[in-house]
Amino acid sequence: MDFGDIYRKWEMQNPVTDKDSEIDAEKTRESKKRRYLRIKKADATLDLHGLSRDDALSALEVFFENSRRETFDKVLIVHGKGNHSSGEAVLKRTVQEFIERCPYAGESGQSRSAEGGSGATWVLLK
Repeated sequence: MDFGDIYRKWEMQNPVTDKDSEIDAEKTRESKKRRYLRIKKADATLDLHGLSRDDALSALEVFFENSRRETFDKVLIVHGKGNHSSGEAVLKRTVQEFIERCPYAGESGQSRSAEGGSGATWVLLK
């Protein structure tokens, strides 16, 4: 019996997995899921038009709690482009600040033009 036979026998009795390939496969699955979620239609939408900053923050808190409880993957927040704000777009900035602090919010981005363009933000939930 040569060393190769001994090694193959040992390998059959003690299966070894390639951890690097398992990690690569998991990264690939996660990457595909994120790509899918980015183009997926939102599970729920919150329209903040006409709300004050404080009212918008309250609405965002309730919306994200409910979305998490419903196990939604993606939500859309319509905040407007700020055309009626003097200076900076208040609600858009409020939404961005909220998303940065929210433990349920993951990746986010500007929606497609058909969903509001720069006047709406999509968020993937954790």
